[in-house]
Amino acid sequence: MERGRVEAFSDGVFAIIITIMVLELKVPHGEQVEALLPLWPVFLSYVLSFVYVGIYWNNHHHMFHASDKVNGGVLWANLHLLFWLSLFPFVTGWMGENHFAAWPAAVYGVVLLMAALAYWMLKNTLIAAQGVHSLLQRAVGRDWKGKLSPVLYVVGIGLTLWQPWLSLALYVAVALLWLVPDRRIERSLIGH
Repeated sequence: MERGRVEAFSDGVFAIIITIMVLELKVPHGEQVEALLPLWPVFLSYVLSFVYVGIYWNNHHHMFHASDKVNGGVLWANLHLLFWLSLFPFVTGWMGENHFAAWPAAVYGVVLLMAALAYWMLKNTLIAAQGVHSLLQRAVGRDWKGKLSPVLYVVGIGLTLWQPWLSLALYVAVALLWLVPDRRIERSLIGH
């Protein structure tokens, strides 16, 4: 199967997710700057989710670029990831509209957790399709970020019951962890 078709389809889904999220930003009624103030929680949740979608898109691109083979398992694992990412507009809007309240923040964390687990499954399925000594396997190495992130999401989900703002801070911290460029795959591709 061609890797390019999977990437093109996935790129389209990423673009649609971002488009749906931005369409949830409603234009305020009023011409004064103060009219924007009630929208700040929705805007902040949008920014966080936009960063997450960007991180997934970037890493998805690198992961597929380091892969030569795609099989049916990879297709299903990719769809699994795209399913969880497609829920970002809903949970982003719900959390922002409710000013980061406990339940919306918890559900947001669950979707982040499930997307992280789906990405991990996709990575492992791609590695299995390439072989254990593949370029992708060498590039991801021990993948400490991929192992730490789900743990932090679970802690964040638990924190929503006590203090939702702490859970949001943890979700931001995980995004910042991934936002710092990870050049493992790029270095492996250059050396290959």
